Amino acid sequence: MSKKLFVVAGPSGAGIGEVLGAVFQMRKDLGTVTPLTARKMKAGEQDGVGFYFYDLEGWNALKEAGDLLETTEFAGNDYGTSRRLVEEELAAGRHVLLNLSVERAAQVKRSMPEAVCVYIEPSPAVLRERYQRIARSEFEVPVRMEEAERQRALAGFCDHFLNSDDVAAAAAALSALMDR
Repeated sequence: MSKKLFVVAGPSGAGIGEVLGAVFQMRKDLGTVTPLTARKMKAGEQDGVGFYFYDLEGWNALKEAGDLLETTEFAGNDYGTSRRLVEEELAAGRHVLLNLSVERAAQVKRSMPEAVCVYIEPSPAVLRERYQRIARSEFEVPVRMEEAERQRALAGFCDHFLNSDDVAAAAAALSALMDR
């Protein structure tokens, strides 16, 4: 069976980190790729640990070569995912699992249509409950709920939608998708 790129997206509070952690515990045929950035290294950082660092000239060369599956800008810095690194993991016989925002996942799907995009979210009631636990004020919950709805509306390109009310069940469902 050939290995695939799986891109997972969902709203804040969806439990994606727990779901992916459980999937990595369940499977030995998974890989991930270190993201790229065009920002300067901070004290204590090492190239290849957390990020691969590029200067602007190197970043632009990656863009021109078509090596960036997706990019985003945050706080004046560029970030992205390398097509070459993904393809190396796939060639090594591992599924690749990326956790990206909905917008970044859409870019990957356009760049690599064979990627399997999975949107993970809990039911609205569970999501509201999670937001209420972490909110610093009563005004934060509706704002977070609106953002979650906005992200869901953008996720129409996703190939699969999984409910994460039960993390173990969501992990099992994601793992089952990898066996198709």
